Amino acid sequence: MKKATTIALAQRQRGMSFIGLCMLAAIIVFLGYVGFKSVPVVTEYAAVQRALKKASEGGTVLEVRQLFDRQANIDYLEQYANPISSKDLIVSKKNDAVVVEVEYDREIPLVGPAFLVYKLHASSH
Repeated sequence: MKKATTIALAQRQRGMSFIGLCMLAAIIVFLGYVGFKSVPVVTEYAAVQRALKKASEGGTVLEVRQLFDRQANIDYLEQYANPISSKDLIVSKKNDAVVVEVEYDREIPLVGPAFLVYKLHASSH
């Protein structure tokens, strides 16, 4: 009798149930969707970082803003929703170096009233 029970347990199927597979697939699809919607935010952030580094080469506030606008034009920053402009920059000096910073938010609509909000802070240093 014991032998039959151990054989039955050994032959028992193992693995994921169909419901578990559906839940795993839904999670993977949702994470892929969020990742896909986040790509423009990441590329915009990288372009803003490049523009800030270029803008920090300026000596005066006016030069910094002009360099930022020029680099933003090269990187096509105006193509994004609510683009960052030179008016949004915070220009300061730290240890004889020009530091250019900007803070901004990006909202990504997910489903219905749900949004994914990125609070971004970019700096030249």
